[in-house]
Amino acid sequence: MLSSGMRRATRIWTVLVLVFLYAPLLLVVVNAFNSSKSFAFPPSGFTLQWWKVALHSDGMWHSLANSVVVGLGATAVALVLGTMAAFAVQRYEFFGRNVISFLVVLPITLPGIVTGIALNATFTSALGVTLGLGTVIVGHATFCVVIVFNNTQARLRRLGTNLEDASSDLGASSWQTFRFVTFPMMRGALVAGAILAFALSFDEIVVTTFTAGPTVQTLPIWIFGNLFRPNQAPVINVVAAALTLVAIVPVWLAQRIGGDPASTRV
Repeated sequence: MLSSGMRRATRIWTVLVLVFLYAPLLLVVVNAFNSSKSFAFPPSGFTLQWWKVALHSDGMWHSLANSVVVGLGATAVALVLGTMAAFAVQRYEFFGRNVISFLVVLPITLPGIVTGIALNATFTSALGVTLGLGTVIVGHATFCVVIVFNNTQARLRRLGTNLEDASSDLGASSWQTFRFVTFPMMRGALVAGAILAFALSFDEIVVTTFTAGPTVQTLPIWIFGNLFRPNQAPVINVVAAALTLVAIVPVWLAQRIGGDPASTRV
């Protein structure tokens, strides 16, 4: 057991880490109500004016719609490819299985600018495709697949194959086994993976910059583009504060839904 001094030091260190992580986010939320048009601190006063301005910003809403479309598209692609790859790697023995697993996970470890440059060159030079929402979805799917793959593979590893083998022994086909046995037990992992993949896509800016082209603007790009424009700081603070609060939801849902296989059984 830890001594009282060690426990006290652990608590203090934990508090310091949490302050280091969340104090800047708290500053953004406070500045969203700051009556000043700059990022000045402490606030010179408090107002809701900037929230009204943000709600009437056509550029913000258009960019938000683009981010939602891209996030949903990338998540759908990632769910299909990531789940299939996880099943192949976890449930079948074949030559090069470890290499496939490594290659699927690799994109998320690459710097975003490297991925962006590679995708831009592929779309524009090799394929001659016009950059737009479609290319952004493909670009985001390259790293969203990893999230779904890891979640699904981890759940399959924890589940084992006993129930699937019993289903097969009782005469169920592969599709019936998946539908009535495997899928209900791993549904939570798929939902959690989809939520995290959407959140990751929604927040991406580097890969988006190289794959969106001049006609497409997602919310992170809109925020970055307006960050240093005169009189736009308050609106940016409002949007950033709203995103900070909304970001709590997918993390909570992913932990709630994806935590225990037993909770997903039907």
